Amino acid sequence: MAPYFETIRSFADVPVTDAGVDTLAFLEASEGVLGIFDLLGSTAFAPVVSDLKGNIVKVRTRYDAAPAQSATLEELVKNEQGEKKRTATGGLMWLLRGLAFTCAALLNAQANKTEELSVAFTNGYDRTLKQFHNFIVKGIFSVAMKACPYRRDFYAKLASDPSGGPAASESALNEQLDKWLAALDLIVKRMETFYEKHGYNKGV
Repeated sequence: MAPYFETIRSFADVPVTDAGVDTLAFLEASEGVLGIFDLLGSTAFAPVVSDLKGNIVKVRTRYDAAPAQSATLEELVKNEQGEKKRTATGGLMWLLRGLAFTCAALLNAQANKTEELSVAFTNGYDRTLKQFHNFIVKGIFSVAMKACPYRRDFYAKLASDPSGGPAASESALNEQLDKWLAALDLIVKRMETFYEKHGYNKGV
């Protein structure tokens, strides 16, 4: 084992070419986000984790069914448009929204070193997912934000090696996290633009 960001695929290692964002690498990196919510350690985040997992499955199922047409996220979405049910298109859209929330929350935490996670995650939620949620779901997220652990405890978990090896230094952790967040932010913004430009975010 090793510190957290050495155990997952970083979004910085997801190939992005003229053809688009590599589907399998993106899904693998997205699965690493689930572990971050595990480290937050509250059952209040269970609905968030469930939603992320379900949407990863929808995109992966589509890839498995039509790999030749789904090498990149853009190709996958384009090739599903002629079908009655666009399950992967909708799943990816919601996965991207969940990732945008996670990214915004952690970017806030990185930019404001004295701020507690509950504040960083609330601000991230307000800027991303809140606009898409009804009153009930907003309430669920409000509970989850309040259940965030202390900042120092969460960062200690990110840095620690569960097998007892040396923890990552603060500077090494910040470097890994900043790189991971910058790449995630670019992918999310790229895909949001793609959805809006072609109207793929309508009717799914």
